[in-house]
Amino acid sequence: MADEVDYEALPPNAGTLVNMLAGALAGISEHAVMYPVDSIKTRMQVFSASPVAIYSGVGNAFSRISSTEGMRALWRGVSSVVLGAGPAHAVHFGTLEAVKELAGGNRGGPQWLATSLAGASATIAADALMNPFDVIKQRMQVHKSEFRSVFTCARVVFKNEGLAAFYVSYPTTLAISIPFNAIQYTVYEQVKRVMNPTHEYSPSTHITAGAVAGAFAAAVTTPLDVAKTILQTRGTSHDPEIRNVRGMMDALRIIGAKDGLKGYSRGLTPRVLTIMPSTALCWLSYEFFKAAIRTD
Repeated sequence: MADEVDYEALPPNAGTLVNMLAGALAGISEHAVMYPVDSIKTRMQVFSASPVAIYSGVGNAFSRISSTEGMRALWRGVSSVVLGAGPAHAVHFGTLEAVKELAGGNRGGPQWLATSLAGASATIAADALMNPFDVIKQRMQVHKSEFRSVFTCARVVFKNEGLAAFYVSYPTTLAISIPFNAIQYTVYEQVKRVMNPTHEYSPSTHITAGAVAGAFAAAVTTPLDVAKTILQTRGTSHDPEIRNVRGMMDALRIIGAKDGLKGYSRGLTPRVLTIMPSTALCWLSYEFFKAAIRTD
């Protein structure tokens, strides 16, 4: 009887397509499951003059949204994520595996540079595709959004604000996503090697390694996330210095000046708690689909 095929040892002619399909299915699974939490996060990040739209915590937000608007409000815009996450994650994981192979990341022993380069490259490609869908998603998530259709939202935003509206946050997104994904993928690969040296399909290994990698990457990039929030909400601030913040470095300077070192860790706990299950589920789904749709 033929030897059992290692689930990571995919045939060269099918590897890229398998990785992309596995990534697409993993991305849809990850975002769909975590979508209500993402909706609450968006609501809590948006400054509003309406007391109804001001939330004191995750539990408070969930209770008030579900009681005043219904549970469906927490899923508004999920179709944008489904439409965008599949192709974006397909590109992400396809690029990830291709660059990893080209950079020598599949050779024996730790390959920190190769895995970091693969993670960063995958992020640049995937975020370029996902950013417009993310803009649409957030426009539909906000309190009293006028949009109920993804295509209507896209058409109105394009008509009123032009193509630039879909990419205004892309540079800031990359400033966070590149180090986040490079760190996440590197930590994931190293934890997986330690926990699963035989490279067998192991759900417990993938979910644990994914959670550890996500938590670590989230914690390390929190200062950049704080700066991103200041940049994205500067127009709502009454502080002249914040309203006129010019970019990422300027935002980081203002944070340090106003809050000291502790300012760079604002939102650390909820960020880690949100990202841990998301990345764990993503890697678990990716490895599962990668194993399930492999070709002998």
